[in-house]
Amino acid sequence: MLFMVQMQVNIPATLDKAVADQLKKDEKEMSQKLQREGKWRDLWRVVGQYANVSIFNVSGNDELHNILSALPLYPFMTISVTPLTQHPSAIAQIG
Repeated sequence: MLFMVQMQVNIPATLDKAVADQLKKDEKEMSQKLQREGKWRDLWRVVGQYANVSIFNVSGNDELHNILSALPLYPFMTISVTPLTQHPSAIAQIG
């Protein structure tokens, strides 16, 4: 199943810089692993914000929830999830 996931990150200014830097490093490693596995299909930065729009290709709601809640920056995110399906006028096929 495909999902569009919008993530807004809000790391508190009071969080220790070394802790924040480590969380960002861990987040990058995890996101790249999921991209290599094909689960995190697309990752787009929202210009001017600490935010992204991503496309996930996972088995369903539970798998997506488990992935998102395991992200190192998850405690500092506001997340919006939209399930996607093939549009009848689309030339490219989902897969």
